[in-house]
Amino acid sequence: MKHVSLPAGELVPALGMGTWMIGESRARRAEEIATLQHGIDLGMTLIDTAEMYGEGESEKLVGEAIRGRRERVFLVSKVYPHNAGVKAAQAACERSLRRLGVDCLDLYLLHWRGSVPFEETIEAFEALKAAGKIRHFGVSNLDADDLNEWCDVTGGEALAVDQVLYNMTRRGIEWDLLPWCQERRIPVMAYSPIEQARLLRHRGFCDLARERGWKPAQLALAWLLQRDSVIAIPKASTRAHLEENFSALQCQLDAPVLAALDRLFPPPTRATPLEML
Repeated sequence: MKHVSLPAGELVPALGMGTWMIGESRARRAEEIATLQHGIDLGMTLIDTAEMYGEGESEKLVGEAIRGRRERVFLVSKVYPHNAGVKAAQAACERSLRRLGVDCLDLYLLHWRGSVPFEETIEAFEALKAAGKIRHFGVSNLDADDLNEWCDVTGGEALAVDQVLYNMTRRGIEWDLLPWCQERRIPVMAYSPIEQARLLRHRGFCDLARERGWKPAQLALAWLLQRDSVIAIPKASTRAHLEENFSALQCQLDAPVLAALDRLFPPPTRATPLEML
C-alpha cells in the first residue's frame, strides 16, 4: 500500500474506500459489508462516508462493517453545510458517531460551502477535537480561493485535506487547487476517481488499458495513485470490484502511457470553476 502524509505527519492509505450510494439497498447490504471488510483486510483502511449518504444509512452500514476492526480503520465523515454552525455541527457529529458506533472520527469534513461562516465551522471543529470526538478536520468541494479564506481564519491552518472531484476527465484542479495544496503539504482526496464508471465507456481510454493488459478501472486509479499527495476513494459494492480497484497499486505508468493519457484528456490551460457531483 502506498501512503500519504497528513500535515500533522500521520500516514494514511493512498487508496481507500468511498461509500456514496452504499447502504441504501437491503438486498445488497450483506455483500457491501463483506466488501468493506475485505478492503480493510487488504489494507484499504481509509473509509469515507457522510451524514448525507442515504441520510445516515451509509454511516450505519460502515459502523456494522468496522465492528471489531475499528482500531485498523481511518474513519472519515462529513457534515452538511446547513449543520456547520457551532452547536449544529457538534450535534451532527454526535449523530454520526452513534450511527457509526464509535467514540471518535479520525477526520471530519465540511461537505461543501454553505451560508455558515467558516469561523463558526472551525470553532465547532476545534471544540470537537478538544472533546476527543474528532482527531483531524478538513473540507470538501472548496476551491483555492475558498481555501485561502479558510486558512485566514484562526484555527483554519489545521486543515488536513480537501476532498474534491478529481479524475482524468476532471483535471481543472491541476491549474491552481492541486499546486496550492501540494505547496502546503495538504493532501487532496479524489472522489469519483472513475467518473461514476463513465470512464469505463471511453473507447480510446479502454483501448489504451487493454493494450497494456489492464482493466480500465485499474488505469484510472493508477493514474491518480502516481500523483503526489493524492488519496483516491473509489466505491466498490462487491468484493470482485474491490479487488480490481486494489490491483491498481501494481500498475506502473511509464512516460508513453502518461503522454497517451494527456492526449486523450489534456491538462488544463486556464483556471476553471471547481467541478462537483
